[in-house]
Amino acid sequence: MDQEVEEVIRLGRYSEEGRRPMKVRMRSQVAVEEIMARKGKLAGDTEHKDIWIKRDMNLEEREKEKVLRNEAKEKNKKRTEIKEKKIYWRILDTRLKKWYLQKKEEVVEEAKS
Repeated sequence: MDQEVEEVIRLGRYSEEGRRPMKVRMRSQVAVEEIMARKGKLAGDTEHKDIWIKRDMNLEEREKEKVLRNEAKEKNKKRTEIKEKKIYWRILDTRLKKWYLQKKEEVVEEAKS
């Protein structure tokens, strides 16, 4: 992947105790898609848990995502107690999606059946 990095830019103003985001430009869209597909694995890695990867968006895209985030929050607030244990709403690839929650015990019980 190192050969795919075209440019790295630090964003924001420098401060000694603070961290700043970085903008990384890649040479190919294939590399970007591969990184975006594997970014979820960072959440489970304790050494890199503070790293977040997001797609660079223009103003229109950011506003659209903000509307979707607010819509997801509203839908999540309106869930009943039963639905809170089963589903939640989130944004994936600039679309609002319904995610189904399933406890590990339920998965094990279903596998035994």
